[in-house]
Amino acid sequence: MKKYKIGIIGATGYAGLELIRLLVNHPDAEIAAVSSVSFEGQDIADVYPNLKEIVPMTLESVDEIIPRCDLVFASVPHGVSEEMAVKCKASGTILIDLGADFRLHDEADYKKWYGKDYKHPELHETAVYCIPELHREQIKNAPVIGNPGCYPTSISLGLMPAIRAGIIDLDHVIVDSKSGVTGAGRGLTQGTHYPDTNEAFAAYKAGCHRHTPEIEQTLTELAGTKVNVTFVPHLLPVNRGIESSIYVQLNEKGRALTAEQIHEIWSDTYKNERFVRVEKLGNYANIKNVRMSNFCDISLHLDEHCGTLIISSVIDNMVKGAAGQAIQNMNIRLGLAEETGLLTVPTAF
Repeated sequence: MKKYKIGIIGATGYAGLELIRLLVNHPDAEIAAVSSVSFEGQDIADVYPNLKEIVPMTLESVDEIIPRCDLVFASVPHGVSEEMAVKCKASGTILIDLGADFRLHDEADYKKWYGKDYKHPELHETAVYCIPELHREQIKNAPVIGNPGCYPTSISLGLMPAIRAGIIDLDHVIVDSKSGVTGAGRGLTQGTHYPDTNEAFAAYKAGCHRHTPEIEQTLTELAGTKVNVTFVPHLLPVNRGIESSIYVQLNEKGRALTAEQIHEIWSDTYKNERFVRVEKLGNYANIKNVRMSNFCDISLHLDEHCGTLIISSVIDNMVKGAAGQAIQNMNIRLGLAEETGLLTVPTAF
């Protein structure tokens, strides 16, 4: 059977490394080329010794690898992927962008939150943003796929059943998220320096994080009306994982339901979704239980006194929040079984 030739741009970043880790064992994909501006010309195993004798490849330039590949993943900073999309279009190569360039539908939002205009607006007319559980039918012929951000993934999957069932007040959604340090990327900053993160826990970019418009865009599409979100992220002193605690007020329809009936809504919504697992009532979703995997675990907690539903949604930010979801999108786009190469068992510790 044919193996699709896959290229990875930004292969030495954390998400790029995760793509390699997962694709090495993908039965229908072959890593054909890897690229890195910072380490071009070096062997990737010299950058990441864990790949020694597993991925014997030299890091090449972007222009060298695109024409040789059926599909390319780009794990690069915002403002870079559009030019790569132009080159992919010219060579007939599919692009899956793990950055922000193809996440927002409205150019004005992109300019407001990322400070840049679209250089190639025509590309955005055919590009598709895809959380697989919500948008899979839209990407089967897409030349460019915008892979979602990690926080928006955990939040959208947690909230989707409530919005579709019409059981919550949409005027104001409050989201309190915590992420492992890998979410900040491989480049060292003072805020991710070991002495500053170890034994520490703090919020950052409260009310002004760049994932806010992406979260609101997805929730608004689900609801059919504008949804506003107060989003407060925090940095956890762990390598991996995101936990999003989502606080929503039940409306009249929601208040008429028991905790068991509310739980059944989530269970029914995700009963056929391979990568979303709904915890039993009384259990709490824990980032430990999704580590190194493509799963999203969700637990539900009802505050009857205040009429508040608390949704806890956890993912591994490097897998379901980045590389794993990108491969899930690749599988859909190439007509493969969605779970192919992604059934890694989460580590227990």
